[in-house]
Amino acid sequence: MLPPDDHVHSEWSWDTTAGSMDRTCRRAVELGLPSLAFTDHAEFAPRLLTSGSEVPDRLLALVEDDVLHPSELDLDGYLAELERCRAAYPQLRIHSGVELSEPHWHADDATALIERGGFERTLASVHSTRVGTRYADVSSRFDDQPPYDVVRDYLVEAAAMVEGFDGFEVLAHIDFPVRYWPDGAPPYDPRTHQDEHRRVLRALVASDRILELNTRVPLDPQVLSWWREEGGRAVTFASDAHQPDDLAKAFAEAVRVARAAGFRPGADPHGYWVRA
Repeated sequence: MLPPDDHVHSEWSWDTTAGSMDRTCRRAVELGLPSLAFTDHAEFAPRLLTSGSEVPDRLLALVEDDVLHPSELDLDGYLAELERCRAAYPQLRIHSGVELSEPHWHADDATALIERGGFERTLASVHSTRVGTRYADVSSRFDDQPPYDVVRDYLVEAAAMVEGFDGFEVLAHIDFPVRYWPDGAPPYDPRTHQDEHRRVLRALVASDRILELNTRVPLDPQVLSWWREEGGRAVTFASDAHQPDDLAKAFAEAVRVARAAGFRPGADPHGYWVRA
């Protein structure tokens, strides 16, 4: 049996065009998933488009004066569709959730949304970087900085988020910048920034939180090994799917990596994998 997919997006995320909560649930039943969590995006700040930024055609309507304005999460619409899908697919456990972007920078807004939503899965992510008094996507930093500097700065900010905001349970995609690793650069090696990785992982352990195995880019087994060494108690699996066909993508390999690192399913088939 595949594990739950605890990081999934639907039509309620601002950056999806093929997302569908209903069709994703149907796909989950086809795959035999025990459960999934719809963790749609909650973005709290516009992003400056730098010289190298590329905006897909589907998002051009959100751009004004070289600034991308992510749409606010329609919580009422999201929750109504969630309940409709729960009724339509009673054989599937469907968790409510949210993916908070940089909640430590927007603590009041993030906390208010959490209180309103009553989410069962609360993820936090670093997607943006500061550019003066404004924000830009992490991927844009590769335009003018050495790639390992981008990763280092990202990990420093991720640690600050874990240490500075306690309203989430799971750290999403610790390897987010690797998605945009430049062509022609040497292969990415997390050991280059072992200290920065371990600082993030220790902060998660100290606050009794969870590390995500996000399969958009396979998590390097070395990072999972450090997680166990630092005392990490559990992991969660995440396709980060933005369309139904990507649900549970590459989970078979992620399961193999998790088992090799000493993690196993817990007593609850809808819960996290825990240390063996």
